[in-house]
Amino acid sequence: MQVITSYLLGLSGALGIAGVARFLAFESEPRRQTEFQLGLASDFAVNSRTLLDEVPALLIRNQGGFVALSLLCTHLGCTVEESSDGFLCPCHGSRYDVEGAVERGPAKEPLRRLRTEVTADARLVLYSE
Repeated sequence: MQVITSYLLGLSGALGIAGVARFLAFESEPRRQTEFQLGLASDFAVNSRTLLDEVPALLIRNQGGFVALSLLCTHLGCTVEESSDGFLCPCHGSRYDVEGAVERGPAKEPLRRLRTEVTADARLVLYSE
C-alpha cells in the first residue's frame, strides 16, 4: 500500500511540475514577424520612398542603395506619420526630420534604422530586429 501511495504522490508531483512548466512557456501573443520579403530590389526605383505599413517602416532607395527607417516613435512606440518636412508623432508631438533625427521631443533618440539585404537572387529583405 505504501508503494502505491508513493507512486501516486510522485506521479501527481510530476504532472504538477509539467503543468507549471507548460504555463510558464505559454506565449499569450504570437511572435511578431521580424523578416519581411519585399520582392525584387529592382521593383524600387532609385530616389524613391516606399511606406511599408506592415512593418511599419519607410524604405528609401537612393544612389547608394537602401535605407529603412522604423516608423515607431522612440519615445513610447506610437507610429509616426510622414509630413512634408519629416515625421510627426501623433501621441506626444515628437518631430523628426526626413532622415529620422529628432527635431523636437519628448523623444530623445532618432528613428531607428532597420537592416536591409539584397539576396543573391536580387530580392530585397528587411529585418525589423
